[in-house]
Amino acid sequence: MKMPMNWAKEFAEFECTPQEFADRMTMSGSKVETYECEADGIKNVVVGKILEIVPHPDSDHMVVCQVDVGRDAPVQIVTGANNLKVGDLVPAALHVAKLPGGKEIRRGKLRGVESGGMLCSLSELGLTTHDFPNAVEDGILVLDEEWPVGTDAVKALGMDDVCVDFEITPNRPDCLAVRGLAREAAATFGVPFLDHEPQVKPGHGDVNRFLKVDIENPGLCYRYVGAVVENVRVKPSPRWMRERLRLCGVRPINNLVDITNYVMLEYGQPMHCFDYKYVNGGHITVRNAKPGEEIETLDGANRTLGEEMLVIADEKGPIAVAGVMGGEFSGVYDDTTTIVFESAMFNGPSVRTTAKKLGMRTEASGRYEKGLDPNGCRRCLDRALELVQLLDAGDVVNGVVDVWVHKREERRIPLRVDAVNRLLGTQLDKAQMVNILLPLGFGMDGDDIIIPSSRWDMERDCDVAEEVARFVGYNKMPSTAIRGVASARPTERQTFHETLMNALVGYGMYEIETFSFYSRKAFDAVNLPENDPLRNALVISNPLGEDTSIMRTTALPSMMDVIARNYNARAAECALFEDTTTYTPNADPDQLPTETETLMLGAYGAGWDYLGLKGVVEKLLETARVADARFARNTAGTSYHPGRCADIWLGEDKLGTIGEVHPAVLANYGVKPRVVAAELRMDVLFAHRGGTPAFKQLPKHPAITRDLALVADDAVPAADIASRIRKAAGKALESLTLFDVYTGEHMAPGKKSLAYSLVLRAADRTLTDEEAENAVKKVLANLAEIGVELRS
Repeated sequence: MKMPMNWAKEFAEFECTPQEFADRMTMSGSKVETYECEADGIKNVVVGKILEIVPHPDSDHMVVCQVDVGRDAPVQIVTGANNLKVGDLVPAALHVAKLPGGKEIRRGKLRGVESGGMLCSLSELGLTTHDFPNAVEDGILVLDEEWPVGTDAVKALGMDDVCVDFEITPNRPDCLAVRGLAREAAATFGVPFLDHEPQVKPGHGDVNRFLKVDIENPGLCYRYVGAVVENVRVKPSPRWMRERLRLCGVRPINNLVDITNYVMLEYGQPMHCFDYKYVNGGHITVRNAKPGEEIETLDGANRTLGEEMLVIADEKGPIAVAGVMGGEFSGVYDDTTTIVFESAMFNGPSVRTTAKKLGMRTEASGRYEKGLDPNGCRRCLDRALELVQLLDAGDVVNGVVDVWVHKREERRIPLRVDAVNRLLGTQLDKAQMVNILLPLGFGMDGDDIIIPSSRWDMERDCDVAEEVARFVGYNKMPSTAIRGVASARPTERQTFHETLMNALVGYGMYEIETFSFYSRKAFDAVNLPENDPLRNALVISNPLGEDTSIMRTTALPSMMDVIARNYNARAAECALFEDTTTYTPNADPDQLPTETETLMLGAYGAGWDYLGLKGVVEKLLETARVADARFARNTAGTSYHPGRCADIWLGEDKLGTIGEVHPAVLANYGVKPRVVAAELRMDVLFAHRGGTPAFKQLPKHPAITRDLALVADDAVPAADIASRIRKAAGKALESLTLFDVYTGEHMAPGKKSLAYSLVLRAADRTLTDEEAENAVKKVLANLAEIGVELRS
């Protein structure tokens, strides 16, 4: 937000240098980005009066002028301009003068004639015809006001003001206005705030004869205030208005358009004026755009409107995009005779969405999207009408049309002195706090703070504390020790996660991090069938490229990318893990996708086969104190090798999959050695975690060991055999170990031998051989049900 200091001084009579102003405003919470004065680039340029003009003796287009610059003798200046006459007042750059852009002027000779300086044009002073509409664009600037000769041209041109550029935070839209910043300045410098209440003189007629307003969508338009001005007289704005607009970065156009921009800068309320002859039926409707509706905006572009966009429409169609920009025929032209002033309040997020979709962010939309004050609409309209009368720009029609749907009610919050002092570490009393709040526009009623409707950001004690702190002075706040206990410790889930990650590092694996998005080509690379649900991926609306166009649904492609990179770098072996996230689209497109935390393992090289990775997973389950995990053979997979792959179950919940990566997948990635991988769902693992380990005394009674050599079909999983042994042996079984597996010679075709060691022990007594034999008999009887026999 740019603010000319002289404009602000109309509301607060502070006196200071620009540097002091910038420093003190920044320290009171209104951050100054920079400040500048147009005069800084202009030196030794004065007002001169043309005394004599004679032709140049050696040029057919140049003339020699005698110019009175307030010195003892006139200065002779040669110029090629042909728009001058004797008596004109002009800006004259004298010897060793400086102009904008670093240009330096010195005396010299032009075709043999001495010239003591230069007469300046608009462009040479950094100005345009918008600043001086009556000036000749390609000639010397002739001043249209009387100034004593020798006066500094900076003053005569109105370029002696300082413009301060503020960085306004989103919670302070009231400071997107000169009036709002001036209130801050008044509080900062301890001077009265000189507010201005617009006064509109009685006009003629009745506005209701000209204008009717309806709001069809009150959720997006809270208030619409309209007024009519007849017999408008379109002409340039006065110089003081043009100068202020120029300093704020707004190009002056004509008096009526400039009034709307001036009020927007002064009060923060965007406004618009419509040529009444283009408001068909004199009826304005604020509604959503209809399907397929288009509008040609003031910038000359045709735009297709969406049904979610709010428009200002007449009886034929849209004439403006609400809060963004008017239509092509909604402006003010030389033949305009009657105008409609609009001061309205639109929903901020709706305006922002519309401006973004149409690609046309404007000064108005930038203000609306931050949330303005609907209570100020009428005041801003009155200010515009006041300026119309002040500038004699037209005849105001009596009355306004004010459709106010959502009124912003008065809010109050208690002034809790102790709470504010506790937050700031101060010892301020109520009177000191009140003296800070009142100049900022807050009211007091007993112990309640009355919040201005423009300060929607004030809600709690901390907000009050912030207001108090910035005017006490952040640099004056006392240093106090933190009171109370600040307890910050990891959550149980964070501790669990850290424990598992440390365990994997201890098993010789390296952690990696990959992107959460990839290309649809990844699905083909890992052999996902066309009907696989994992192919239903969330598409990124603005991807960096095709290779990063969807959110991943499986972490295997990301792991294979890293493994392939390591293999191509000739790494002999590689063992990696990643705690990653996969994304599953929601059935409802308006809902966010389901995010699943997945632990992805991958390895190749010496010692990293299926059993090696299975051992890591089992130790990981042991670290998580998970009991009774079940590995079930998976022969239906396409990404993993059928028969060399297993699903891991914890009760009825599937934890994940482990196995050798399918050879076809390895070929797609150009990897030759066997690769093993595992995908584990962290939420399932966390849900089945064991409790905190408890101390257990060493056993007092001896154990009995029994070894069983069993013969089973190749198709019978060893995990099923172990499960039956545990179930049949009961509580007496302390541990079970598979220590040998044998197939080949001396074994019947389709058979295998498995040798288990059983350790039996009772906690309260010494087991007898008979009890041990009975336990073994129960085990053998249970195994016989699935065709498993004792090897002879």
